[in-house]
Amino acid sequence: TSQPTECFLSQPEEKQETTVKAKRRKKKKISDILEKSAPKPGVPADLQNLLSQHFGENRSVIEIEELKLSDSCFLPANDLTHSFSSYLKEICPKWAKLRKNHKEKKSVVMLVICSSALRALELIKSMTAFKGDCRVLKLFAKHIKIKEQINLLEKGVFHIGVGTPGRVKALVEQDGLCLNSTKYMILDWNWRDQKLRRMMDIPEIKKETIDLLEMSIIKLCREGSVKLGLF
Repeated sequence: TSQPTECFLSQPEEKQETTVKAKRRKKKKISDILEKSAPKPGVPADLQNLLSQHFGENRSVIEIEELKLSDSCFLPANDLTHSFSSYLKEICPKWAKLRKNHKEKKSVVMLVICSSALRALELIKSMTAFKGDCRVLKLFAKHIKIKEQINLLEKGVFHIGVGTPGRVKALVEQDGLCLNSTKYMILDWNWRDQKLRRMMDIPEIKKETIDLLEMSIIKLCREGSVKLGLF
């Protein structure tokens, strides 16, 4: 008589276990979606759409029009065949001259925006073949105080800044970094982290990047002094 009782007890437990597993399976993460999609290089229209979606509900038609960028504001986008150095060489063939003529403090000629401090360090290492004899400044928050970065920018001449949108935005707001001498802004658009997220797939990074663009970059692009690149 004990045999059927044991069988009866084990059945609901098994059912419960399988339903929990099924529920777990149903919840799709962004990494699951991205894993199945083939890598597709970012194009200017992607950034335009992102800005329209972000501001669409809260802005008037005129305000949204002021945030639009023409194709002439963009550099050729990375088609996923480039290394970082080869991409920079293609979009900026006169780098040696620009580097030589840059004398302003509190500014950089090229600004590279990425999702994390670790990624910023990777990009700095991988641009060796391009940068030549120029000074690169790390513009992220991890282990570096904002005052240190402001002091460095005030005292010396730097050609390239590589960092996260949040820290770059804070430096601009505190008048530590001036963007008037900046000619190029490169977004690390296509790179994916361990969870297969691009920088614009991370809500906090996406918001900070859009805030930085809206704060001053879009205006400078529309005036023709800054060109945007999607790497």
